[in-house]
Amino acid sequence: MKIDILTLFPEMFAPLQSSIIGRAVENGILEINLVDIRQFSKDKHKKCDDAPFGGGAGMLMTVQPLYDAIKFVLGQSTDDEGKKAPNRKNASVSEQMQLTKLPEKTIIVFPSPVGEVLTAKKAEKLSKYEHIIFVCGHYEGVDERLFQLFPICQISIGDYVLTGGELPTMVIVDTLSRFVDGVISAESLENESFSNGLLEYPQYTRPQIFQGIAVPEVLVSGNHQEVEKWRNEQSLKRTKSLRKDLAKNFERKSKKQ
Repeated sequence: MKIDILTLFPEMFAPLQSSIIGRAVENGILEINLVDIRQFSKDKHKKCDDAPFGGGAGMLMTVQPLYDAIKFVLGQSTDDEGKKAPNRKNASVSEQMQLTKLPEKTIIVFPSPVGEVLTAKKAEKLSKYEHIIFVCGHYEGVDERLFQLFPICQISIGDYVLTGGELPTMVIVDTLSRFVDGVISAESLENESFSNGLLEYPQYTRPQIFQGIAVPEVLVSGNHQEVEKWRNEQSLKRTKSLRKDLAKNFERKSKKQ
């Protein structure tokens, strides 16, 4: 999988060079490229933001550097900038603009609080693409015309606002990468939280007793059937305690089966 990350702050992405994601890059399973948006600015000072029309707090990222950066990673020319479809009376701006066609199995992702909330299921769907382009917004956001020029999938990592798209991009990359073949074992995926609609069961390792707290006896009994039963019970118990919404959905689906 090829992942291009368009950002004003490439230095923020050092964590992607470490641990599981770093090893996946070293092994050629993932290709992660950091693209500095400022390199594409036609402003003599490489400026990539400006005040919003109509007034308001903060600055907006300008559309030109973003447009050229996306075209660059797509391997497409920017000569058609501003090109419109045949004008139709009473057509909206978005209807008149000609969306850039993306290659097959390519998607552009823009992390944003207004987007669809990231879930394990959504991350798994993203992992099926061969080329993902992340556009990291900053300041008060980006010029809306970017979304009229490209088909962009907006994804939220929660109902809160961050200072930029760099941190959510790292979260999304880490999450979807786990579903890419070879990044982690299939067994690990099967037993993770949300894989079956429930939270993962508690886990223990050596020493068997620490600070007077012993590992549950069933886990050292050698009875795999009882271990599996215990894990299923604990998974449901934990979900009911911490995520009542997930527990209700699980029980509703179980009744239908």
